[in-house]
Amino acid sequence: MSLGITPLQKIHETAIIDPTAIIGKNVEIGPYAVIGAEVTIGDGCVVGAHAVIHKWTTVGKDCKFFPGCSIGADPQDLKFSDEKTFTVIGDNCTFRECVTVNRATGEGNETRIGNGLLMMAYTHIAHNCIVGNNVIMSNVATLAGHVVVEDRAVIGGLTAVHQFCKIGRNAMVGGMARVAQDVPPFMIVSGDPSFVSGLNSVGLARAGIEPEVRSELKKAFRILYRSGLPLQEAIDTMEQDLVSSEPVEHLMRFLRNVERGIIRTRKN
Repeated sequence: MSLGITPLQKIHETAIIDPTAIIGKNVEIGPYAVIGAEVTIGDGCVVGAHAVIHKWTTVGKDCKFFPGCSIGADPQDLKFSDEKTFTVIGDNCTFRECVTVNRATGEGNETRIGNGLLMMAYTHIAHNCIVGNNVIMSNVATLAGHVVVEDRAVIGGLTAVHQFCKIGRNAMVGGMARVAQDVPPFMIVSGDPSFVSGLNSVGLARAGIEPEVRSELKKAFRILYRSGLPLQEAIDTMEQDLVSSEPVEHLMRFLRNVERGIIRTRKN
């Protein structure tokens, strides 16, 4: 398919756009930006000066790419052998200065980002990551390969997340943390080595979770982190003692599928 620039588009004369790229309506592309082969950019996007959208990247509507971004570049993975892989980005995402996102390793695989992501300056999402909706990554936060981040998680500045880790929904990871195990949903994590310091009560309230459900999640926190029970026994106790709700069930489902172990609290 051809570029097909319309009068509604504002594309700087120095921008380089591959003829196979598909550019939506009301798109702005700044000076010296580069749009690679078979890229799709949705309506209303803004691509800043010197930003690069690499081949086989699909971008939703109303995304903003600030100067110096590199989106969909080859993964930093020794297993990669130039196979055809993809980067898929949802709507209303913001990528600040010098953000980097790598496409996947493994023929046909994707690095996938949901809607409403905010990546602050110098953040990085590596190959094969799956990032949910309304996630915030503060400056210089880094996700290694195959990391999963669920909806509405917040990752603090200078935080490093080890490959294959999972960060649960509505979790908050404080700045400069080293995350080497899974972060359960709704928890606050900080430190190096990292530890769970409490329930993300403010985040839960902002997410509109009802007070009675928040109360049950507080009970879940106490069972998981204050009872001294092994993980499986803690899950069994939660199943018996907690009033069921979607967030409670989500927490237990996450815990049942942990592979790297969960981050624990500090010992007294």
